[in-house]
Amino acid sequence: MKPCALALLFSLILLGQEDVRNTRVLHTDSHLAMPVYKTRAAWEQRRGVLKSQIQTALGLDPMPAKNPLHAQVFGKITTRDCTIEKVLIEAMPGYFVGGNLYRPLTGGKHPAVLNPHGHWQYGRLENQPLYSGPQLGSNLARQGYVVFAWDMVGYNDTLQTPHAFGTPADRLWGFGPAGLQVWNTIRAIDFIASLDDVDPARIGMTGASGGATQTFLTAALDDRVKFLAPVNMVSGIMQGGDFCENAPGLRYETNNVEIAAMAAPRPMMLVSATGDWTKNVPSEELPAIRSIYALYGEPDNVANVHLDAPHNYNKQNREFVYRFFGKHILQDPAAGEFVEKNAEVPMLQDMLATSRRPLPGGAVSYAQVAGMWRQRTGITDPQAALSRAIGAVWPGQAVTDDGSVLLWEGTRVPYSFVAGQGSPVLVIGGTKADIPAGRPGMVLDVFQTGRSIRARERGVKHFAAFNRTDDQARVQDVLTGLAWLGAKYPGTLVELVGVGTAASVQAEFAAAIAPGKVKLKVDLKGFQGTDDDFLQYLDIPGIQVAGGLAAAQKVLSQAGH
Repeated sequence: MKPCALALLFSLILLGQEDVRNTRVLHTDSHLAMPVYKTRAAWEQRRGVLKSQIQTALGLDPMPAKNPLHAQVFGKITTRDCTIEKVLIEAMPGYFVGGNLYRPLTGGKHPAVLNPHGHWQYGRLENQPLYSGPQLGSNLARQGYVVFAWDMVGYNDTLQTPHAFGTPADRLWGFGPAGLQVWNTIRAIDFIASLDDVDPARIGMTGASGGATQTFLTAALDDRVKFLAPVNMVSGIMQGGDFCENAPGLRYETNNVEIAAMAAPRPMMLVSATGDWTKNVPSEELPAIRSIYALYGEPDNVANVHLDAPHNYNKQNREFVYRFFGKHILQDPAAGEFVEKNAEVPMLQDMLATSRRPLPGGAVSYAQVAGMWRQRTGITDPQAALSRAIGAVWPGQAVTDDGSVLLWEGTRVPYSFVAGQGSPVLVIGGTKADIPAGRPGMVLDVFQTGRSIRARERGVKHFAAFNRTDDQARVQDVLTGLAWLGAKYPGTLVELVGVGTAASVQAEFAAAIAPGKVKLKVDLKGFQGTDDDFLQYLDIPGIQVAGGLAAAQKVLSQAGH
């Protein structure tokens, strides 16, 4: 065999011996095909997992308390097509979201359409050939809907936070633009559903680009969205590049295709284009999502229109959405003939809620918004909440062992083993000397410590949205070690020892989310559960909103650890 061939063979062998968490680093542009689900039961189980994952990633587990919206609707402008009003709603006390309400000129109850916008320069007020929020709102209102268009965070009237924000400590509390934006959308649904002229059983939602991301994320969490049309976003090859679309943990082993499929069997139109990342929708994403709709017996409830165009929500695409909503929401026999009429568009400053008046009294600062986000109650199952935040799972079967490395689902955890009698000991952060004499035991080098240190690419954009952090992986490795020892020594109580503060914290949280009891020996004198403590010793997004150290200690106390 030639030297180059030998080198190639050797490199392939080494590759097979690497931890998948180092070799498989996903990112915004990773191509991840949607799995095949053969039964509705299998899909609905997966849907439940995804819903919890999304809610946790967005910092909405548990949901914040819903305060009164104190909606202010004012400055009515009457055009030949509809009325347009300015709106301010209080999504959290003292935190205001601005928007516009488009209403039909006719009275009575109407269905509603929510219109989140993408990253256009003027946001909801953008009015140009590739996208026009006012044309969309006015035409939908003329067709008979009440339409609410509101701001992304950091746009137009909604400026109490910037668009991109979040400190390392904020991430511990799940506070970032993606979660706040979806929360604002949920409050937008609350607002429009409360209006006397709206039928809350007929609420649709459509947005393009980042507005499409808001559409399918919200539909995944809130079943009040009965009809949806995400435009030029659902893709298996690109998941959105903005911070408001990428919360840590949002896309662990999933992507926007699977998330959009969570809307099934609600009617949905996928709008796609040849000139952006939705170019494969007719051949890849549509069949995948339709397979989920077929499990409900409604394959035709998902449709696609695919245009030879760049990234857009132009007039032609809007007309397809008008027809789709007209068919499914209005149930109008003439919906196939709906076209856009050029609407009167008021001056931009006349549509801004804060152009001639300040925010209402009591408006809070960014720091106060962040502070309110942290005031969370209602965790009914702290163990489950911690498990979701950590993203670790109990290995469902005894892991295999090649004599020096624990192997489980592509992960590799080096260990040293000592034979003996009695109940086993699992040591984290120590040596064989930390195993009591005569007892069987294992010393683990958890992820990226000791012998498990390897190169890992952490510089990809939105790394934590797609990949578990090092500390999450370390807690997983502790669980893997506990599972292996428990299987090797059935009927015994494993003693879990953490040597040093970092290892003790990893052991503490692993014991808290483990399904069985362990004998815990840790030293937490250097860890009080503050934000600074977590950032130093267990940097896991969302760990504080899940209850932090107090939740772990509560679980351990209740279990008699």
